[in-house]
Amino acid sequence: MKARDIDKILVSVLQRRFKSITQEMSIALTRTTRSPILCEAKDFVTGIYDAAGRMLEQTENLPILSFSLGPVCEYIVRYFDGDIHPGDVIFHNDVFSLGNQNNDVAVYKPVFHRDRLVGWAACKGHQADIGGAVAGGYNPNATEVWQEALRIPPVKVYEKGRLRKDVWDLIFANIRYGLVAEDMKAQIGGCTIGERRLVELVDRYGGEVFEAHKEYLFDSTEKMMRAEIRGIPNGVYHGEATVHYDGHHPGSTHRIRVAVTVEDEAVAFDFTGTDPQTCGFVNGTYTSSASAVFLTFLQMVNPDIPHNDGIVRPLSIVIPQGTILNAAFPAATTFGNHLCPATADAIIRALAPAVPERVTAGWNQLLCGLVTGRDPRRQSPYVDILFLGMKGGSGGTRGCDGYDHIGMIDASGGVLDQDYEMMEQQVPHLVRRHEYLPDSAGAGCWRGGLGIETELELTGEGMTCVTFGDGDVEPAFGLFGGREGALNRIELRLPDGRVHRPASKELLPGVPAGTVWWQRAGGGGGYGDPLARPAEKVHKDVRNGVVSREKAYEDYGVVVDPATGALDREATEALRRQRAGEGVAAWISR
Repeated sequence: MKARDIDKILVSVLQRRFKSITQEMSIALTRTTRSPILCEAKDFVTGIYDAAGRMLEQTENLPILSFSLGPVCEYIVRYFDGDIHPGDVIFHNDVFSLGNQNNDVAVYKPVFHRDRLVGWAACKGHQADIGGAVAGGYNPNATEVWQEALRIPPVKVYEKGRLRKDVWDLIFANIRYGLVAEDMKAQIGGCTIGERRLVELVDRYGGEVFEAHKEYLFDSTEKMMRAEIRGIPNGVYHGEATVHYDGHHPGSTHRIRVAVTVEDEAVAFDFTGTDPQTCGFVNGTYTSSASAVFLTFLQMVNPDIPHNDGIVRPLSIVIPQGTILNAAFPAATTFGNHLCPATADAIIRALAPAVPERVTAGWNQLLCGLVTGRDPRRQSPYVDILFLGMKGGSGGTRGCDGYDHIGMIDASGGVLDQDYEMMEQQVPHLVRRHEYLPDSAGAGCWRGGLGIETELELTGEGMTCVTFGDGDVEPAFGLFGGREGALNRIELRLPDGRVHRPASKELLPGVPAGTVWWQRAGGGGGYGDPLARPAEKVHKDVRNGVVSREKAYEDYGVVVDPATGALDREATEALRRQRAGEGVAAWISR
């Protein structure tokens, strides 16, 4: 088909249809999966791809998964070269063949139209268990991949529409919980929906029209992305961030270093100089780290750009193997997804001088917990990632405060809180407190988002708790005079009155029933000089309980009458003049 025959309206229609297909797949998974990790928190991604494995569109419920399906799809096309048939269903999680995390298991289904391969439907979700030495998949003591998980390189579980029972049984004989098999069936169902809809689409418009308009869509998306990059000044920008504690050496630190080169309409991210991989599970894979780069940069560009192969063409990424962001075989790597916040911090710090209006201050880092055990009400095993307690605030940005209780940047609001009532039905945990945490947000002309305080009573039997994350050492950073957010913290308050404060990566077996899990997720960093924040906004935050009267005075130079709660404008103006005159803060333009 010639260029003059392209119908630009049809290109737009197809793009929206691609998106609606992935959304329908997402809805299906929400309604049919059983694990709260999937049906409540929506820790999964759905996507459709062309015959070569190039992304047509996706629905990225969890942003860190958003660019994890495409590389594997292209790998599968090469792996099964000439041996792909209608009715095939392929599983994959292997981090050493472009997977991102062992627990994130993907399903791929080829899409045929009249015996011709035209595309793929795929979805990936975080499974409640994936074998290995520790139930639930997070093993801070692991030093190699076999201690973490069952590796699943590309394998057909259905071949030409027939179940390969031997392969199916081999996989699920090595996974602890029966609901994982049910959730994988749901993912196959989600892919089947994607397959049906894509076939209907090609059948409606014809293969030649589909292929030509798809290519035009890719090219148009690439042009949109290059136009965005033209708005960034050419140059080489450097940024760094620190990962704290490898799980084996208390006090250890590891640096992530990035050089961001902007040249006309292209951007290159080079992580040469990043510290070597660790001996433990605090390592990333190439795919998890590349996804972190994509999702961070996409937050700095037009959000209406379609998510397809064209959006990534102007971006290149170099992550040397053997570094903490691209660990070499057979390293343990389960923590890799959670290196995204530090990777994002390095990129933000690099690009902040070039595009100050596009970046945010630091987001609260992840500090999370996972509990496994038996539910005494049903005498059945359970797994719960404590999503309620892990979601702090995002960083402020020019013209806007940070989002309250949104979660770390790799979730970007994608991971949902568990519904209280549903959680208490699904697992033996009781919600005692879950509320915004005053004074947790970093002060700024535009303050950070609030963090939260959570208390859960754990009433399971034979419980093991795992902590994983960061942010209990270094808080979310402020930008351009903004202040830091609050630190994360977890405490286990045992029934005998003892209090244990776990490390950020720790395996805790034998946790007794009646233990209270207390957690503070800090707020995001502030953006701009706090003294430039309108006093009326600070006063409103005080009245709403977001900021204490003391912190209003200390951080913002705002005086609130302790007796009446009224804003003392005269005292505030005098205090701010005094502080500005003393050079305590540097005012910025509003």
